[in-house]
Amino acid sequence: MKKEVIRLERESVIPILKPKLIMTLANLIEHSSDRAEFLKLCKRVEYTIRAWYMLQFEDLMQLYSLFDPVSGAQKLEQQNLSPEEIDVLEQNFLTYVFQVMDKSNFKITTDEEIDVALSGQYLLHLPITVNESKLDKKLLKRYFEEHHHDHLPDFADKYVIFRRGIGVDQTTDYFFMEKVDMLIGQFWSFLMRRTGLEKLLSRRSKRRHKPDPKKDDEINSETEQNDLSVERHRLENMELSFRNLLGKVTIQEPTFDRIIVLYRQASTKSKAERGVYLKHFRNIPMADMEIVLPEKKNPGLTPLDWVKFLVSAVVGLVAVITSAQLHEIDLWVGMAILSTVIGYCAKTYFTFQQNMAAYQNMITQSMYDKQLDSGKGTLLHLCDDVIQQEVKEVIISFFILMEQGKATRQDLDLRCEELIKEEFGESCNFDVDDAVHKLEKLGIVARDTIGRYYCVGLKRANEIIGTTTEEMVLKAQQGISTT
Repeated sequence: MKKEVIRLERESVIPILKPKLIMTLANLIEHSSDRAEFLKLCKRVEYTIRAWYMLQFEDLMQLYSLFDPVSGAQKLEQQNLSPEEIDVLEQNFLTYVFQVMDKSNFKITTDEEIDVALSGQYLLHLPITVNESKLDKKLLKRYFEEHHHDHLPDFADKYVIFRRGIGVDQTTDYFFMEKVDMLIGQFWSFLMRRTGLEKLLSRRSKRRHKPDPKKDDEINSETEQNDLSVERHRLENMELSFRNLLGKVTIQEPTFDRIIVLYRQASTKSKAERGVYLKHFRNIPMADMEIVLPEKKNPGLTPLDWVKFLVSAVVGLVAVITSAQLHEIDLWVGMAILSTVIGYCAKTYFTFQQNMAAYQNMITQSMYDKQLDSGKGTLLHLCDDVIQQEVKEVIISFFILMEQGKATRQDLDLRCEELIKEEFGESCNFDVDDAVHKLEKLGIVARDTIGRYYCVGLKRANEIIGTTTEEMVLKAQQGISTT
């Protein structure tokens, strides 16, 4: 297959489980006494960071209880708040949500990324669109007017798609109908080139579509270092051969490891909608990301399908009628023409039905397999994500300063990324600014006269943080169990 590469900005998320990270780093420490102190420090760092965020997360949950689509309306009525006061509270709630998203390393999906994602097809072969009349357009518009964000997508006033992490999904099958569609598509492209329609359509598309710098077959060295590159294998790029057409083939599509969709349904004349929906999905193929869109319309035949359908019927009937008028028609030739037209129409219909069945299956799968959580469960998941990421960033940064000595901010960033690559085989854009800020706040890292960071000793670090409430509770529980 022809090589096609998707390039996306490398993320700051550390894709390593915290227990594995801690134990791997601890095993790199030579002396057992230092190893024990390091493990104690890791626990105290996590307990302290968790305590820092607990009050903020509690405020977030209290606000969400007012905008929960299930029970929020009743609680708002009990509060007896004015519409203006509710507006302020919902903006405060969104501010908290976007802060947590940022701390969890979720990014708002841009128009450019969506164009790249939807530039190909994977398992979904139907045009999916959003019924915008069913979505609120005031809530998010008001938020983004007060909180500026760069590169917002066109639909940001109606819903927001957050994404984090990149993976790969592969599917092996015969794909007979898809291969037939591909051959027909190539035939239509040939006809459009010969008739000149392709130039007309390409001029119109150039006016609306900007060249995409993130999708290309060639990768320069600078981009390869800064961006994450994932290959996409599509049927359209498959070499035409009997083996490929009649045998099984494997297609590959990059996935968004995590997707969260935030939106509000439109209000009706009888009811003002205040609920805010949060849907959390996993492993969504980029080309099929339409399955996570809110308030989807029922798909139907595309305009191009109808054009193919009608043109084929007209051409076939004109050929039969013309031959009949010239009295040169052969019965078998006429039947062949009609059979071809009928066969093509039947093929279009059955392909649509097959795609509809596949779409229904994907929607069901997204509900039961792909959807991780929604509402409060999504927020709890995000809050835990924030804590886990912050703890891992702090532990890695402290470990590097402890083992390799003083470092500038840039050197520390590079060393942390190298450690993650060498010990765990993973790559990430390490967020060193946030890590050193937390270390300085903990009081276990400082800067010398020329701005280099250095850490205190392990034992001193544990003394500075001190015994945490969680440790006291654990000691009390152990004392009760022994008695």
